[in-house]
Amino acid sequence: MAVEFVGIDPDTDRDHCPTVWADMEAQEILLQGWKPDARTQTRCEGTSPANGPVPDDEAIVRLPARMIPIIREACDAVERAQLH
Repeated sequence: MAVEFVGIDPDTDRDHCPTVWADMEAQEILLQGWKPDARTQTRCEGTSPANGPVPDDEAIVRLPARMIPIIREACDAVERAQLH
């Protein structure tokens, strides 16, 4: 698996570190973030067009807005991998 580290929360304390990777082979973006609290999880599930709650093999994660440039960089990397 060709996973490349893209970036970490610039305000990280190195113990709780929202992080972004790009998997060039699978052409996917991998995100590590904070789990939402139960109320937020329920609100997200209630506004989703999906049928039912988030499955056990999926997750909602929270990422700070300051990571937008890092997420864009990961999107660009995966998009470039599609061209090869």
